[in-house]
Amino acid sequence: MAKKTDKRKIVGLVSEETGHRHYYTKKNTMNTPDKLRLRKYDPVARKHVWYTETKKSLGRNEVKK
Repeated sequence: MAKKTDKRKIVGLVSEETGHRHYYTKKNTMNTPDKLRLRKYDPVARKHVWYTETKKSLGRNEVKK
């Protein structure tokens, strides 16, 4: 459980190619205020694609802009 004073937030990573959310990670919002963009393996597309940060609590698997 995260503390109230904890600067780290849990974010989901959504594939830009398929739109599925397969990965979750934590990031420090003080050090990286911009959205994360990581290149990771997409099991649906079966190749490495770009993943963009989204909120963990989204009901839909889409990137909020």
